[in-house]
Amino acid sequence: MPNDSTQESGLPTFPFPRTDPFGPPPEYARLRAEEPISKVTLFNGAKAWLITRYEDACRLLADPRISSVQSAEGYPVITPNEVALLGITTFVSMDPPEHTAHRRLLIPEFTVKRVRELRPAIQQTVDDLIDRMIAQGPPVDLVPALSLALPALVICQILGVPYADREFFHTRTHLMVRGSTAEETGAAAAELMEYVRTLVADKRKNPTDDLLGRLLKNAAKPGASDGDTPRLSEDDVVNIAMLLLGAGYETTANMLTLGVLTLLRRPDDRAALCAEPELFPSAVQELLRWLSIADTATRRVVKADIELDGHVLRAGEGVIVANAAANRDDRMFPDADRLDIRRDARQHLAFGYGPHQCLGQHLGAAELEIALSTLFRRLPSLRLAVPLEELHTQDAIALCAVTELPVAW
Repeated sequence: MPNDSTQESGLPTFPFPRTDPFGPPPEYARLRAEEPISKVTLFNGAKAWLITRYEDACRLLADPRISSVQSAEGYPVITPNEVALLGITTFVSMDPPEHTAHRRLLIPEFTVKRVRELRPAIQQTVDDLIDRMIAQGPPVDLVPALSLALPALVICQILGVPYADREFFHTRTHLMVRGSTAEETGAAAAELMEYVRTLVADKRKNPTDDLLGRLLKNAAKPGASDGDTPRLSEDDVVNIAMLLLGAGYETTANMLTLGVLTLLRRPDDRAALCAEPELFPSAVQELLRWLSIADTATRRVVKADIELDGHVLRAGEGVIVANAAANRDDRMFPDADRLDIRRDARQHLAFGYGPHQCLGQHLGAAELEIALSTLFRRLPSLRLAVPLEELHTQDAIALCAVTELPVAW
């Protein structure tokens, strides 16, 4: 008989601290082995289901009985700061059919073919940034010099955001992800929203051939939605821009920093990649699996009762899918705690799973592949400029990050 309850007293408090940026919280391994479907307590006293096994995660994320609507009662909010962001509605917090229709408008901008067309521009950007590093001379903090600059330049180009405004939107998205207080987070979100509204209004008056320009062209079409293609409002375009500015920036920047640091600590893997550069695509997928920095981003609320492996998840209950735990599941990835740059890790959940799987996954992987391969090819003697223990890590709302990475060569 299915179990529709769990022991409510003494539930662990979530999120668990990630004490090691190269590994998930140790609690995940125990839960995955003993209680792969368990309950946790959140900061506000609310309870939520925590999913730590790969198979359960995939089954649940593909189930139409769960919702991504963040304003729905029971949706799990994991920090006080995050409350300030719940008013920002984007298509990722919609359910089908609205989500499907809005996503369809963006798919052509992020296909494998489109990303392949962007690769020369990404390569040129990486080379330019490394040229600046070399001209400056060591030591250089890789975080602002490459990790933050690359995705900023790329997303600015795709969206049509003036690069001169990079510092403004970097500081605001940074605070939205890592703000120290709810007030700080909310203020940053409001300022970025106002900036994007102004940008979109300007593009409406002066059309441009970029993603925002094309979305505004859709919004300007007369009449109602045409079949599966929705007519966007200007607010829709603003919200899509807000999503892409944040999602396409902080996550790639943090992943690039940790990817470089991981390879600096593993000289054998680095040597293998330099000898066989064709391994970089698989190495990037394995790093995404192994690091799983956006661990708590995949959250849902149950719309109708779901039976999952002997448990009943009731309508209105929150669900947290721990991507980092699922990505270390030996049932899916043998010897999952070991980083293996030759592993075929493409089925990892770092980009999510199901209808809400990350739209920009091909772009993010391409940026990482080009940046890592070029950096280690052009600076073969790259090394840390400070002892490892002096590096500062930060585990924020949904991202694990190294905030500074001084390097020399």
